[in-house]
Amino acid sequence: MKTIAVDAMGGDNAPQAIVEGIERARDDFPDLQFQLFGDESQLKELVKNTTRITIVPTTEVVTGEDEPTKAIRRKKDSSLVRAALAAKNGDADAFYSAGNTGAVLTAGVLLVGRIKGIERPGLITIFPTVHKDQHFLMLDVGANAESKPAYLHQFALMGQFYARDVLGLSKPRVGLLNNGTEADKGDTLHKSVYELLDADPDIDFVGNVEASNLFNAPADVVVTDGFTGNATLKAMEGTASTVMHLLKQNLLNNGLLPKLGAAMAKPAFKALAEMFDADRAGGAVLIGVKAPVVKSHGNSDADAVYYVQKQLDAMLSHGTVQSVIQYFSTHPEKPAAAAAHKEE
Repeated sequence: MKTIAVDAMGGDNAPQAIVEGIERARDDFPDLQFQLFGDESQLKELVKNTTRITIVPTTEVVTGEDEPTKAIRRKKDSSLVRAALAAKNGDADAFYSAGNTGAVLTAGVLLVGRIKGIERPGLITIFPTVHKDQHFLMLDVGANAESKPAYLHQFALMGQFYARDVLGLSKPRVGLLNNGTEADKGDTLHKSVYELLDADPDIDFVGNVEASNLFNAPADVVVTDGFTGNATLKAMEGTASTVMHLLKQNLLNNGLLPKLGAAMAKPAFKALAEMFDADRAGGAVLIGVKAPVVKSHGNSDADAVYYVQKQLDAMLSHGTVQSVIQYFSTHPEKPAAAAAHKEE
């Protein structure tokens, strides 16, 4: 039985959406149990069935307006901090929140703690592709505003473990997000990362990939620095949302025939919407810390909460974090090589 520590007060729709999603996950994943950290009176009213669900009372909430580091240090009885500490202390196997992104990442690094040998944890997000039931993941998408070659090298190694366990890929292809596919493209950072990835026999490196081609799945693991990754993530999400909005607007506002066509194509539009439904892929995973830490978007509904638990179930069942810990403990040359490259 694996235990998920949940920040039940985090997010715009908390605690109701959190509780609904957790109860659904409890029913579908019999190997999971949950600790709900939050306002006891509110949670007791919402939880319909306490089977494998424990309410842990807390008195404070980290809000979206809180400065992350100060909130972690000062709001010690907040649902977010207490849930992260449960994962740190071994009382839970994973930590989940839909709350303040900066605070969740800070709690992951400062409280749950970095894996020995990892320079910087990275943030993973999964994306759909034009190929049915095929996805790719990208990291870092925002955990680090500035990066060094050593960080991206380790992102590639950690991303492979996640792709194997959660995407079910036996040999994930790794690509470096760059401004061209040629080996000599990019700035000093990207040229250095290319050399590291290309020289590592433990990485199935396929070279540089361009942002315009990502949905065609040129790689299963796309490595990038946190600033570029976050900007790319937001551009992709914004473009998908805008295209869907404009398509719907044009079909409904151009006479009877387009409306009839839209009605006939409704199943296809529904399938397309499901394909690009980010909630189904789960939340963003902070990889490189000692327990799974997952953050979903602030307006997560019960469905989004449910899919994160499905994601965590896969990570815990396969022992993803333990695989990363074991790899870096048995390959001390990887941190050493990364550190040497960092000092150049």
